[in-house]
Amino acid sequence: MTMLRPAILLFILLSLITGGLYPLVTTALGQWWFTDQANGSLIMQDGETRGSRLIGQNFTDARYFQGRPSATAESPYNPMASGGSNLAGSNPDLDHAISERIAALRAANPQASREVPVELVTASASGLDYSLTPESVAWQIPRVAAARQLTTEQVSQLVAEHTQKPLVSFIGMPVVNIVELNLALDALRKN
Repeated sequence: MTMLRPAILLFILLSLITGGLYPLVTTALGQWWFTDQANGSLIMQDGETRGSRLIGQNFTDARYFQGRPSATAESPYNPMASGGSNLAGSNPDLDHAISERIAALRAANPQASREVPVELVTASASGLDYSLTPESVAWQIPRVAAARQLTTEQVSQLVAEHTQKPLVSFIGMPVVNIVELNLALDALRKN
């Protein structure tokens, strides 16, 4: 009994620290120092939540840039069901899905190169990617410019403005946030 009492007290103390105090302190510090990130990196526009900077959205209209395909359950870009298709590279269903995506992209982008960027036809592991490489975005510029009655130079300039470069070039690669880019296109139309 003399050994059991200190063990129970230590268990209770550690449970209070790790299960109560530590989460409260980290939550408070996160809200204080990183308010935007701690609250989901939400994009607010005209007092309305338009999405998150970190979760892609399903853009299908020709006036918008499209992101990577999403393989999340129930609906595309469903953050509650994040995950890939788990189809092996040798699976005929994956080949069929990619062939359909290539055909659809070529039909929607007739003025673009016949070589469709790989990231436009393959889903990511999370199914929630919000960004593309500048090359994949550039492949779509002619379609978006024509649909919005803008010049390709205007759209290219907007893409360049929304290209995020890594802090150190050899650690990452430049990416374009598709959600923010599409919202900027809508804002351009309003002006």
